[in-house]
Amino acid sequence: MEHSEITHAILGSAFDVLNELGSGFLEKVYENALCFDLRSKGLTVRQQTPIEVFYRTECVGHYVADLLVEGVVLIELKAVKSLLPEHEAQTINYLKALNLPVGLLLNFAKQKLEYKRLYSKAAGV
Repeated sequence: MEHSEITHAILGSAFDVLNELGSGFLEKVYENALCFDLRSKGLTVRQQTPIEVFYRTECVGHYVADLLVEGVVLIELKAVKSLLPEHEAQTINYLKALNLPVGLLLNFAKQKLEYKRLYSKAAGV
């Protein structure tokens, strides 16, 4: 599958999850539901993917990304009033650290799904 096909499938699942659950839950509920929905579509999904950040040869930080789909698309989930530039920066930095080309930032806090498709220049996109 190409990145665009994967992101399209992810967004379809995200809309389904929000339509069925509604807004108001914590991020983990949406993460688990989205993971279930994507796996039911035959996609490989990894939850809570560890990320190590290196400065030169030294590991200087440990983070966890919410979901990794098909090993190529990162998903960062939020349940916040609105997405902020800091959320975008976080997602882009995760992409760089994992050397991935594309990620989706999803916000489930509103009645309408808020999302952004983000790209990493480090991965050559």
